[in-house]
Amino acid sequence: MTSNSPSPARREWAPRVWEGCDFFTWLRLLARNRFAVEPKYLYIAAVVTVVSFMQTILRWLQLGLHGEGIRRTPLPEAPIFVLGHWRTGTTLLHELLILDSRHAYPTTLQCFEPCHFLLSEGVIEKYGNFLLPEKRPMDNMAQGWQRPHEDEFALALLGAPSTYTDFAFPNRPSLDPGSLNLQGLAPRERDRWKRIFFRFVQSLGYADARRLVMKSPPHTARVPVLLELFPNAKFVHLVRDPVTLFASTLNLWMSLGKKHGFQTPVQSEALEAKVFREFRTIHESYEAAKASIPAGNLIEVRYEEFVTDLVGNMQKIYEGLKLEGFEDVRPKLEEYAARNKSYETNKYQITGEQRAKIAAHWGDIIAQQGY
Repeated sequence: MTSNSPSPARREWAPRVWEGCDFFTWLRLLARNRFAVEPKYLYIAAVVTVVSFMQTILRWLQLGLHGEGIRRTPLPEAPIFVLGHWRTGTTLLHELLILDSRHAYPTTLQCFEPCHFLLSEGVIEKYGNFLLPEKRPMDNMAQGWQRPHEDEFALALLGAPSTYTDFAFPNRPSLDPGSLNLQGLAPRERDRWKRIFFRFVQSLGYADARRLVMKSPPHTARVPVLLELFPNAKFVHLVRDPVTLFASTLNLWMSLGKKHGFQTPVQSEALEAKVFREFRTIHESYEAAKASIPAGNLIEVRYEEFVTDLVGNMQKIYEGLKLEGFEDVRPKLEEYAARNKSYETNKYQITGEQRAKIAAHWGDIIAQQGY
């Protein structure tokens, strides 16, 4: 493909995800990062400031029109949570689970425009396709306003403490390192996170009452809170070779920083430390909490085995979680598997030095997981 073809040009430009913030969340993000916007990104920060003010007006309008209905919407009784560290195949599994017409899910539009999607969904879906890149910046997965996405983006844009705010200012220290498993937050901040998450899930339920399937890697470290809110929730947990995850996760944060940051990201020891730290936090938090999940509500999957037989392994997931109607969705799964059989994941070169670091930081986990 030549460099002047329209498809790459379209992927090159996209609005910053922070344009989905309301004005007060945006100001807090700026202030907590000491307004460290690099000069070449100042015009983007100015655009976000203007758009965030409009977001706030629309948020108030949505609350005025739909607030009472949202507040009256009960939390879903037994949502399905796809768990797993970044790059373990959680997006693939999420897309397969939502092929079932009985399942709802947070869409890209709902996650990127959480302040007002009940008002604007139809308009953006019809006229706003030019705003969205064809593929995600970190891999080859397609994007679209109605495709599934991570609710963690919505939480960050609504002002909840989140590790995702790190890629707005990728060269500064993490603002909320304790937000990954919520244990490092002060009680007031933890309660605020729960309120924001609670209300966003209510908004999703208000828009679509079907069983909800949610996927965000940080939730892997939050099982106790998820069970507190959803005692009958179902969980699917994915694992993948940690050596592969290291390079892929570095690429993830670099890609998000380049696409959505206000600083030019630098691959540094601090970024590597973040990847090493968060992998361990996710693993240890999940391992400590998984015994509290009721019997029959958890199934664990190895990515390398899962991708060898998508349909057969989806059947095992349905049976393991006692989900009904697998034969109804089987044709859709078979069609998806056939359509994507040539899909190739990104390949990364791991240096000897990096392998030594991985072994030093994660060696016990690698052995525990059998890699």
